[in-house]
Formats: sequence, structure tokens, C-alpha cells
Amino acid sequence: MRLTPLYQQDKEQVRQEGRQEGRQEGIKQGERLVVENLLQVRFGSLDNELQAIIEQIFELPPAEFTPLLMQLSREELIARFSRNRDK
Repeated sequence: MRLTPLYQQDKEQVRQEGRQEGRQEGIKQGERLVVENLLQVRFGSLDNELQAIIEQIFELPPAEFTPLLMQLSREELIARFSRNRDK
């Protein structure tokens, strides 16, 4: 039967796509943990204001958001990313 090889091919492709999606999701979760931990270490805790800007922080590539997290004050971070959220 000709369908069997095609079915196997499709099945393997779906498996590989699932693995790739899983890797990407794992990377995103890892980056989120790093951001949360960095904010927690710098500012002592993740209050509601800091938690509210985490998604906006992820709109930037890690090479851009990392220096901001290291250099800006809590107030500067909240002002910068809250402003972006309101757009």
C-alpha cells in the first residue's frame, strides 16, 4: 500500500514539529524564569507592578531587555514598560 509510507512520513513530521514547539516553549519558560529571578534579586520581590510588565519585557529580544533589567531602577522599568503596554 502506498498510503503507509505517506502516513509514516506525516506522523514523523508531526512528531518533529511537536519537539520543536516543545523546545521553543521550554526556552520561553527559561527566559521568563531568568527575568523573574533577576527582578526578584534586584528588587526583593515581584509585586503586582513588576509582574504586570513581564509580558512587555518579553516583546524585546533578550539582548535588549537584559541590560535594561540590570541598569534601570524599579521605577524606570515600570514607567518604561507600562507606557508600552498602554499603546
